[in-house]
Amino acid sequence: MEHSKLTQLIKKKSAEEGFQFCGIAKAEYLEEEAPRLEKWLNQGMHGEMTYMANHFDKRLDPTKLVDGAKSVISLLYNYYPKEDVNKGNEVKIAKYAFGKDYHYIIKPKLKTILQNITAEIGEVNARVFVDSAPVHERAWAAKAGLGWVGKNSLLINRSMGSFFFLAEIILDVELDYDGPIKDYCGTCTSCMDACPTDAIPAPYVVDGSKCISYLTIELKNEIPTSFKGQMEGWAFGCDICQDVCPWNRFSKPHQVPDFTPHERLGEMKSSDWEEMTEELFREIFKGSAVKRTKYSGLKRNLEFLRKSE
Repeated sequence: MEHSKLTQLIKKKSAEEGFQFCGIAKAEYLEEEAPRLEKWLNQGMHGEMTYMANHFDKRLDPTKLVDGAKSVISLLYNYYPKEDVNKGNEVKIAKYAFGKDYHYIIKPKLKTILQNITAEIGEVNARVFVDSAPVHERAWAAKAGLGWVGKNSLLINRSMGSFFFLAEIILDVELDYDGPIKDYCGTCTSCMDACPTDAIPAPYVVDGSKCISYLTIELKNEIPTSFKGQMEGWAFGCDICQDVCPWNRFSKPHQVPDFTPHERLGEMKSSDWEEMTEELFREIFKGSAVKRTKYSGLKRNLEFLRKSE
């Protein structure tokens, strides 16, 4: 099958699987990203996320993840909720964690697309990724024209903002490649101005060690007392830099039942969070990404918020 027909088939199948956008880039070493990543790591902006430094070469070179890789297929999957259960609540969790863990929803879809490819052209050397390996996701999505990397370091798409998951298929097949688009952030600094912990010290630079998402999920030790009074109620993750981004006025609610929050989540009062038992934690967050932080981690975060008041 010729490149163009296979490329069209992949994009058609990705839409059928519920992905809003699909773009393809040539698999090659990310030369522009290498010095940026090295500088970021040297400045310690990854905090305790040692895995960011562990596979430096793999993060930049897709052929180290898939032998003979020729193409990187990048896909966007919308998770913007119909209703924001954080509204009016003193305790908040990131929108991506409202429903079921996206890893389990998206991975089977990628495998289905891959099965369609092999059904057309036979066996290929390929791997699917959903935030599951050292893949420089935003860089590949930008190279494939799905958007641009904004000043908050997230990928922004002109039609749907930034409330979406990224996923990839890396394979040893040549395809038709898309090109990058221009940066539309302009002079806007809304994300930088709104960050309560000053985690965006310069445009396109995020100090991960100060980011509320890092502090409430990745950090395993106690949250430093220097962040008291700055967390703005976030107990798991943070959406501040996305909520203020003008491009997110184009976000449209997802149509994925699995991303619907547990009915009790929107009813939680401050006292309910404070008195949360492990049993209730398991009930509300069954199959949710919040389980990453475990009951003990969420209790630590809630205790920190309570002491910060």
